Amino acid sequence: MKKILVSIILYFFLSVNSFSHLEHYSEVKYLEYDLFRNNDLIGSHKYKFVRNNEKLTVKSVVNFKITKLGIDLYKYFAESNENYEKNVFSSFDSKTIQNKKEKYVKINLNKDKNKLLIDGSSYKGETDINYMVGTWWNHEIVKAKAQISAISGRIIEQKVEFLGKKQIELNGKNYEALHFKFLSSDESLPENKKLNTDIWYDAKTLIWLKARFVKQGNWEYRLKKHN
Repeated sequence: MKKILVSIILYFFLSVNSFSHLEHYSEVKYLEYDLFRNNDLIGSHKYKFVRNNEKLTVKSVVNFKITKLGIDLYKYFAESNENYEKNVFSSFDSKTIQNKKEKYVKINLNKDKNKLLIDGSSYKGETDINYMVGTWWNHEIVKAKAQISAISGRIIEQKVEFLGKKQIELNGKNYEALHFKFLSSDESLPENKKLNTDIWYDAKTLIWLKARFVKQGNWEYRLKKHN
């Protein structure tokens, strides 16, 4: 019975917001997250929303490093631009450096074919127009059948479970949050390629509040500030 109720709640949540696109974020200018590994602060992820008439560009910068005894064991830096016209996705590009190893992805909307064209370090080709880039800030990703890696262009088919409303606390502020679980649809994938991420969005504003996953440690994104 509980699973049935959760499914019904998720159905209505998705249906009510199915035409919302980016309206929920029309007043958002900036989002900043602290990134923790094993509860140690290691870096940040910042989004800047730049608007020009009916165009929106979301600029993202991720920067973190893992150190031990004063020695840098792992460094990560990524920059990206996510573009929309009239609230519809138009293109995305990113460059990432992981311990001096470079990765990239460029995604463009082909209106004639009604497809997304991907040129990435892990995948090149066409894909479904309804797949979304995995940048997490946009709650619409809970409806997508697959997400596209913002690092390399890899397509990750997903199933999303709605785990209900939860009260969470961040930086001394309480939120009523919508809790989702993202999992890979393909069970045959190796464990290091599988999607297994918990995401919380604010129930009122749909702003991304927190994310949690396990990958060689316990990782968390926590909202630090927004305006």
